[in-house]
Amino acid sequence: MNKKRNRLRKTYIVAWTLSCVIAGFIAATMLYPVSAPEAQTSSILPTAPGSFSQLAKKASPSVVNISTVKVIKGRGRAPLPFGPNDPFSDFFERFFRDRIPRDFTQQSLGTGFIIDEDGFILTNNHVVEKTDEIKVTLADKREFTAKIIGRDPKTDLALIRIEPDSPLKPLPLGDSEKLEVGDWVLAIGNPFGLGNTVTAGIVSAKYRQIGAGSYDNFIQTDASINPGNSGGPLLNTAGEVIGINTVIFSKSGGSVGIGFAVPVNMAKDLLPQLKKGRVVRGWLGVMIQGITPDLKNKLHLKDEKGALVGDVPAGGPADKAGIKRGDVIVSFDGKEIKEVKDLPYIVASTPVGKNVKVELVRKGRKTSLQVKVGELEEEEKSQAVSKAQANLGLTVKKITPELARNLGLSETSGLIVVQVENDTAAAKAGLRPGDIIIEIDQVPIKDLEEFHSKIQDYKNGDTVLFLVKRRGSTTYLTLRVLG
Repeated sequence: MNKKRNRLRKTYIVAWTLSCVIAGFIAATMLYPVSAPEAQTSSILPTAPGSFSQLAKKASPSVVNISTVKVIKGRGRAPLPFGPNDPFSDFFERFFRDRIPRDFTQQSLGTGFIIDEDGFILTNNHVVEKTDEIKVTLADKREFTAKIIGRDPKTDLALIRIEPDSPLKPLPLGDSEKLEVGDWVLAIGNPFGLGNTVTAGIVSAKYRQIGAGSYDNFIQTDASINPGNSGGPLLNTAGEVIGINTVIFSKSGGSVGIGFAVPVNMAKDLLPQLKKGRVVRGWLGVMIQGITPDLKNKLHLKDEKGALVGDVPAGGPADKAGIKRGDVIVSFDGKEIKEVKDLPYIVASTPVGKNVKVELVRKGRKTSLQVKVGELEEEEKSQAVSKAQANLGLTVKKITPELARNLGLSETSGLIVVQVENDTAAAKAGLRPGDIIIEIDQVPIKDLEEFHSKIQDYKNGDTVLFLVKRRGSTTYLTLRVLG
C-alpha cells in the first residue's frame, strides 16, 4: 500500500513539474515572441544592418560580368630572354623563330551594371578600351555581344550596350553627394573571374585624389575590391548605385582594404554625352596650382582658397579674356573655388561657348572678367593613330606648353615623336623618341591634322622624306613605307 502511494506521489510531482515548465514556456512565448534575428543596433548605430542578404538578392541580377578579347599583333623578332644584347640571340633566332607566335590573344575580365531595361551598361573605360570583342554575361548566365557606345578616358567611364531579348532590370542611380564617411556600402563584382561576388564595408573617405587624372574625385572604401571588380557598382543600403568601383591601392595586386570608386554623380553628368558617343568638355586654358601658406602671405590673400594661375598659354580662352600669370581664381561661373582641384572639373562641366564670369584676386585686389569657354581637345583626337601612322611604326603627339616644360623643350608647338616600335619603317629610318617633326616631303607640319592628312596618301613601298629636329640640330631622314 505504501509503495503504491509513493509511486502516485512521484507521478504527481513529475506531472506538476512538467506542467509548470510548459506553463512557463507558454508564458514566456506570449511575453517574448520568437522572431527572426534582429540587427545589432544601438543608440549610436540605430540603423546598423543585421544582414545584407536582401539587398544582395535585389541588386545582383542587375550586375553583369564582362570579358574582353584583344588580338596583339606581333612585330619582328620575338623577345629574347636576356634582352637585345643576348649572346645567344643567333641560337634563339635559328631554333625558335617559327615556334613563337607573332600574334597572341589577350583576355581580361571586368564588371558592369545595367542602367536601363534596353541594354545600356555602365562600366570602366579601361575594361573595354582597345578590345576586339566584348562579351557580357548576365546573372542568369545569358551571354551577349556588346558594343561600345561612348567612352571617357579622363574619368575612366564607358557606356556599352547589348541587345536583350527581353527587358532588363536596371539599378537605380543614387546621389553620391549625400554619402557620408562611415556609411555602409556594398560592392558586387567579378573578382578574378569568380562572378557575382558580394563584399561590404564603409565609406572610408571622400574626394580622394590619387594622381589618376585631372578629375580625381574618388570615394574611398574598405569593401573588398580586387582585379575584376572594375566597373562594378558600389551601393548604399537603399540599393542605389553611389559609385563605380575603379581602382585599388595594393602592392600585391589583391585587396588591402583601400579601394576607390568614381562618384555616380560624375557618371550621371556624362551619361547624355556618352549616349551620343562623344564627351565634350569646357576649356579655360590655364596652368594652375594650389595656394600654400607662404604663397598666401606673399600674394596678400585672406586665405588659401582658390587656384593660382602659373601660366596662360597664348591664344586660349583665358589669354583672350585677360587672365594673367599670378592671378588667383576664386570663383568660376558663380561656383566658389575652394581648392585647386575644383576648377578643372567645374570648367570641364561648363557648356562650350558659354560666357561666364570669373572672379579673381590680382595683386591683392578682387576683380572679375568675362570668359568665353572653349572646347577641350580630346586626348584621343589629339593622339589619334591613323592606319598609315600605325604602318610607319611611330606615335606622335602634339607639343603643349605643359609637355614642353616637362620634357625641357624650347618649342611650345609642333609635333614630337613619343614612341618608335622595333623593326618598323620608322625604326629603320632612324627616327627616335624626342625627335620633333618639322617637315614631311618638304611640306611644313604644324599639327596632327596636317600630319595625318599628309601620310595617309602614302602606299606600301613609297619613300617619305622627314625633316626632324634632334638635340638642337636638324636632319633629313628617309622612310620607306611597309605594308
